Amino acid sequence: MAIGLRRRRVGPRSLPAGASTWRVVMGLGNPGRRYRGTRHNLGYRVVDELARRLGIRLRQRSFHAQWGTGKVGMEELILAKPLTYVNRSGQAASGLLEATGGGAQRLRVIADDVNLEVGQLRLRMKGSAGGHKGLRSIAESTGSHGFARLRVGIGADRPGGEDLADYVLGEFEREEQARLDGIISTAADAVEAVFSEGMAAAMNRFNR
Repeated sequence: MAIGLRRRRVGPRSLPAGASTWRVVMGLGNPGRRYRGTRHNLGYRVVDELARRLGIRLRQRSFHAQWGTGKVGMEELILAKPLTYVNRSGQAASGLLEATGGGAQRLRVIADDVNLEVGQLRLRMKGSAGGHKGLRSIAESTGSHGFARLRVGIGADRPGGEDLADYVLGEFEREEQARLDGIISTAADAVEAVFSEGMAAAMNRFNR
């Protein structure tokens, strides 16, 4: 465990040798009670589930993020939730990567996807933002699209004519709520599989 990363405010020079081997797993969402149950906060909720499973406490607040450290398998891990709102998620991603000395290839992002059916998963090693402003912010801040991402569907069949912002900032419908715990659990399974089995195997298992 890297002691320097556990301090409340740290800079790159305070990190121990080998810090660049850390992986950053970041779930996108908006901070505050107002947004807690919204579709756009699904990434937050997957990170919370991973933190519960791995015994990681997200107590640190710096680098524009709430985060904590631990391990998944043999991998040193930083779990993080940006505190900058979705559209400026890149500030947190670039801050944590700069602090650890790692590049975008050490980042794993969990984001909602309005173009996928509720609960549908898509793992990718890299790719375009696909219209997601959080992913676009991360690509712009890190200077790379070469970070892995897990997209979790929030509804390709949304009502026609409904404003996209209103939809993603709205809460799940009652029938969707009944499935939500299972969706979050499966998404967390997918992230763990990336570390335990490798991306290719995880993609074969969870992309459907």
